[in-house]
Amino acid sequence: MRLKNIPGAKEHVDNSEFLIVNKENYKGNYRKLFNNDNPLHIEIGIGKGNFIYNMAKNNPDINFIGIEKYDSVMVKAVEKLESESLPNLRLIKMDATNIDKVFFKEVDVIYLNFSDPWPKNRHENRRLSSRVFLEKYDNLFKNNKTIIMKTDNRKLFEFSII
Repeated sequence: MRLKNIPGAKEHVDNSEFLIVNKENYKGNYRKLFNNDNPLHIEIGIGKGNFIYNMAKNNPDINFIGIEKYDSVMVKAVEKLESESLPNLRLIKMDATNIDKVFFKEVDVIYLNFSDPWPKNRHENRRLSSRVFLEKYDNLFKNNKTIIMKTDNRKLFEFSII
């Protein structure tokens, strides 16, 4: 996805009621944020938020958290939530490299949809399906480890299943 500057995006995202600002305070206890014990699914790299928004809308018995690091992209997800808020969907603005500082033994499913393939070999540890990230994900899961990944990049797919 090509990023372009959207004037006011940072302020719009940062002031959104759907953004979890003090995310570290919920580590290991996101059920308090949602006030229920429903399963927790996260999507890393939500882009404009279409996937996670539709998942939350169609699955009200599951809590969803979308993670994105770019304001100019996340602002579209914020706008969707402002037009029709969903009580089971919240957003976190952060770089995925810090994911282990935000969740602990509480995630049921992780979605990786069309992640940046980082095609150069020297960047392989930046891929969301690299061993570096898989080790971080280990401590996020409550019980069974479920990662659902979609990609249209053959080399990323092959790298991810090895």
